[in-house]
Formats: sequence, C-alpha cells, structure tokens
Amino acid sequence: MPKVSIVSLGCPKNLVDSETLLGNLGKEGFENTPNAEDAELVLVNTCGFIEEAKRESIEEILKLRHLRGEGKKLLVFGCLAKRYGNELMKEIPEIDALWGVGEEEKIVDYCKKAVGSKQPLVDDQGNNDKRGPMPGKANLERGSYAYLKIAEGCSRGCTYCVIPDIRGPYRSTEPEKILRKAEEHIASGIRELVLIAQDIGSYGREFGGYTLVSLLKDMASITGDFWIRLLYLYPTAINEELLSLISHEHKICKYLDVPLQHSEDRILRAMGRTGTKESYSDMIRRIRDEVPGAALRTTFIVGFPGETGDEYQGLKTFIEETRFERLGVFVYSKEEGTPAAGMKGNVPRKVKEERRDEIMRVQSRISLDINKTLVGQRFRVLVDETDGDTIIGRLSSQAPEIDGVVIIEKKDKAMSTVHGASGRKKDKNASRLTLDPSRLLRAGEFVEVKIKEAYDYDLKGELVE
Repeated sequence: MPKVSIVSLGCPKNLVDSETLLGNLGKEGFENTPNAEDAELVLVNTCGFIEEAKRESIEEILKLRHLRGEGKKLLVFGCLAKRYGNELMKEIPEIDALWGVGEEEKIVDYCKKAVGSKQPLVDDQGNNDKRGPMPGKANLERGSYAYLKIAEGCSRGCTYCVIPDIRGPYRSTEPEKILRKAEEHIASGIRELVLIAQDIGSYGREFGGYTLVSLLKDMASITGDFWIRLLYLYPTAINEELLSLISHEHKICKYLDVPLQHSEDRILRAMGRTGTKESYSDMIRRIRDEVPGAALRTTFIVGFPGETGDEYQGLKTFIEETRFERLGVFVYSKEEGTPAAGMKGNVPRKVKEERRDEIMRVQSRISLDINKTLVGQRFRVLVDETDGDTIIGRLSSQAPEIDGVVIIEKKDKAMSTVHGASGRKKDKNASRLTLDPSRLLRAGEFVEVKIKEAYDYDLKGELVE
C-alpha cells in the first residue's frame, strides 16, 4: 500500500482541506503516515496569507526537499502555491508538482499515477502538469474536537486581504453535507464541532432563508453530548436571533470569535471594514447583556498604512476598556495585489512590532485578571490529551489550538510553572493517564474540574470525582 505524508500549514480551514484530501487518498488505497521519511509522496499544504506564513511555508518545503528522488515525490499546493506557483517552481526545482486551491481531484489523480509510474505526470498537451489543487496537514488524531468548514471564500473585500483572490467569492456548503459530517464526527467520539469559514455569519445566503441559525438548530438536534463552537463572525453579521440561540442552546459554546481588526474609524474605513468604534462598542455590550458569561475573542492589526501614534493609542485604550477575554494581534503585512499595498504612510517594522508587543502585554494582564476570577469555581472540562502526569483540557470558553487550556494533574504531583499555551510541549501520542487506580481519562471525555490556580492564559485544575 503506497504511503503519503501531508504537512498542513496555516489556518484550520487549510487543515479541513488537508484531512478531506487525506480521506480521498485513503479511498484510493493510500496509507497515511506522519513520518515523511516513510512516504512515497510528501504533500505540503502552504499558506500565503501574510509574510510570516509565506516564510514558514517556504522553509517547510526547503526542509523536505531532500526527500525527493529515489521513488519519492515532493508535492506542493494551497494558498502560497496559487499565488506564487511559477516562482516556487523556479526557485525550488525539487518540487515535482504544484497546484493551487480547490483542486483535490487533480491531486488524487496525480498521486494515483505517480505511484504507478516513475515518469513525470504530463497534461493533455504533453506539458509537465505543475498546476492544480489545494490543502494539507497530516491527520492530527485530535480525538476530542473536529473542524467543520461550512463555507469557502469571502466577498467582504477588506483592503489588506488576499483571501478573495486565492479562494474566490463566498460559497456556502450545502447543509446536508455539513450535518452528515457532523453526525459522523459525533458517532466517532468527537465531542466538539468547531464551525469555521472566513465569515460564518454569512452562511446560507444562497439558500433562500436557511441561515447560520438554521444550521445551528439542526446541528444541536443531533443526538449526543457535544459542544458547538463558532469561529470568525464578521461584526455586522451578529444579530438578535443568533445571540438568543447561543444564550439558550446549551450545546453551543458561549464563545464568539469576532475579528474587529481596529477600533479607530479612519483606519476601519481604510481597511474596507463595515462598522465604527461606536457600533463595535454597542455590539459588545449587546453580546454581554444577551449572552451572560460570554467569552469574546477578537484580533487586531497594528501598523496599517497611515496608522498614527494617536490612532494606535486609541486602539490600546479601546482594548483596555473593553477587556476582551481572548485577543490576538498581527502586525500589518503588505500583500501585493491588495488595495492597501498601494496606500501611503508605511509604518516601520520596528514600530509595528513594538505596538504589537505592547498590546499583548496589556492583554496578558487582562487575561490574568479574568482567569483569577475563576479560581475556586467548578467547570465542565473537555479532555484533549494527556502529557506524562498531566491532563490537558479546555473550558467551553477556550478554543482549541488558539486559546489557553486547563491543566489537570495527579494530586501527588507538583506542577511545573506554566507561562502560557504557546510554550508547552505536547505529546500527541499519549492516550490516557491514571489519576488513581480507579480512574482513567481519555481524549474526548467531559470531566468536572475545580480551578486551583490561574496563569496569564492557562488554568490549573483538580479533578472533582
């Protein structure tokens, strides 16, 4: 059985595409291996969203190019491949084939032919076929949660963003496909469904009245004990009907990921964003009033062309006053082909990084203050993994892979200092841990935990038997 190894870079949307591709390859008789050294075909899913992501993708390709040859092939696809395919093929000749976004069928066809022949694949005109598909990261065997991509593309037109050019206009996935996949996940033991799209609030606009709320109601009706999490809600897509459902449906996490990108009106207009500081403040008050205990996550961009010191200070003050439960900051990345790339008023890289670091220091203090209020309380926690003598889990207010976690240990073990979610080493192969002779925990299990200590982003808890 031929083996493939997929490395996926970038956002969860890429990861969903990668796992879909992996499933399609599995149907054709390919075996997935996490070790690229063991695979005949090594596939790299690339991200081309911002400069840092592009650099990471190129470094990964360069790291793997030594595998090419002796019956092995190095295949590249995804966002970066779509934007810079010709340049990649020219600069890294070890790449055997390259595709863009949304062409999984071509990848599967190539792989089938590649394992049957050592000759380069050619198209109908006899040329080397260096064009084609999309995504990939090896199946992570997460066990407790799964991403469900409910739409593709984006039609918002933010001036800094290349997503519409890479992935095309917004297209909702048919609800039947989403619900069928959700049922499969729940039946397999998954306990959290993470709904993702560039703009999930626009879901269903092609379906004549079947909206995100409709989809959530149908998904919540699936039999089983599980959470539903919403990622990437455009601010103006949040309405009373959605908030009411989140407030009253226990399966939906009281967690809203609403990227605002900035708070100052002039910058928001330059970004092509809909909304103002006043409307954003009103929206946040409405969320907190109508969904008690809601955790709000957002992202901001600092150093957008023309951002003045006063506008940056306005953003910092907005963050200090709003006190978001979760927050991330990006430095502006100039992406060729976007309207923002031609704007005047470049902010020096050093200044952008200083602004990002200062806001993250502010957020670290806010996050610690919020976490301290949780000490002594009991919460339902979803177990994600185990690591030696420690169990890693999450509250419903913590999204996988981007937020902090709850660390649960054996009572006779002292905990090593934890500074934040990004600094931990994780053992993805660990499957269970003995807390006491009668208690075994596995990924995908809900447990009750009493919070004992608070850190900047993580929490320490004790299992309540």
